[in-house]
Amino acid sequence: MTKKLHIALLFGGNSSEHDVSKRSAHNIYDALDKEKYDVSLFMFTKDGILLGNKDSQKIFDGEPEDQVVAEAYQKMDMSNPLAPIMALNEQREIDFFFPVIHGNLGEDGTIQGLFKLLNKPYVGSNIAASAMSFDKDLTKKIISQAGIRNTPYIVVTPENRADYSWGRIEEKLGDLTFVKPAKQGSSVGIHRVTNAEEYEKALDDAFKYDYKILVEQGIDNPQEIEISILGNEHPIASKLGAVRVPKDDPFYDYENKFVDASGVVFELPVKLPQYLVDEITDMALKAYKALGMKGMARIDFLVDHNNVPYLGEPNTLPGFTNISLYPQMWEVSGISYPDLIDRLIQLGLQEYERNSKIKYDFRKLGTERVGQKKYNED
Repeated sequence: MTKKLHIALLFGGNSSEHDVSKRSAHNIYDALDKEKYDVSLFMFTKDGILLGNKDSQKIFDGEPEDQVVAEAYQKMDMSNPLAPIMALNEQREIDFFFPVIHGNLGEDGTIQGLFKLLNKPYVGSNIAASAMSFDKDLTKKIISQAGIRNTPYIVVTPENRADYSWGRIEEKLGDLTFVKPAKQGSSVGIHRVTNAEEYEKALDDAFKYDYKILVEQGIDNPQEIEISILGNEHPIASKLGAVRVPKDDPFYDYENKFVDASGVVFELPVKLPQYLVDEITDMALKAYKALGMKGMARIDFLVDHNNVPYLGEPNTLPGFTNISLYPQMWEVSGISYPDLIDRLIQLGLQEYERNSKIKYDFRKLGTERVGQKKYNED
């Protein structure tokens, strides 16, 4: 009998998407074939401390999170510098890591660094690709260099904020802009801005989540189009999906995404002119490769009234909640939820095997020989 692959399913995290991650993890857990996989659960608390399988299972099963976390902390030695990840010691012979941590810790390269230190395969992009794709400013720089259309923007920081009044922003970007933390997800801290008062309030809020803020040129009433990408060196793209928010809502915000989606219409697959489908698909695959992403990504686009698409942002660990489009777009493209999970695991194993062939030359230096030092007078 073939040995089951022991998978560590990681979720939670110390980001604003903590509860979103918990919902995604439930769906992935249910989709994992228990005939193929043994699954252990590990939840990162809102403080960034990893809980073991037993405590994570309690929260997974609906016990009050705050109570379980408080009791778990009492048993931890927080003076130990490895305390945040000591829970991994509870499970032996973990074969594979499946992170479902959205935002900070999960998509910024942090958890990928841990997997690299542990020398274990995992789902998704590596450290560099995750970090670059999570930072909206770095993403724009890279895709712009690759010739991929995106909206003009200005980066505002606490140090240069005084240089960018609303008047200057309006002069450079127009009278409709979006203010966004560079490193956040799920529309947290994002504001639609049309005047000076809104601009200052938006900056105040966005600075709660990051010290680098993008002020992007807005597109009035765009179509919000999404596409799913799957693969490593030879990625494939799903059919396109569209998100239609209620007319009274300014954009697809956190409330629409996770709190009350009852007024949102998801069109799967969306009906668009074939030339536009082809252009968006080409842009998405080109961005995926330019950013060095692996495994999976959902890439979001805005399409203006002239059917001109602009790449919005990539998501290297997209949502798997009941309303998340990443798995749904694959469903309408012919890949079922369980098959999708299997493919992601296989892609992670293949990428690990590929990287294991990289050679490192460790050369002994021997006795140190120093050249003559010459100091010049000022």
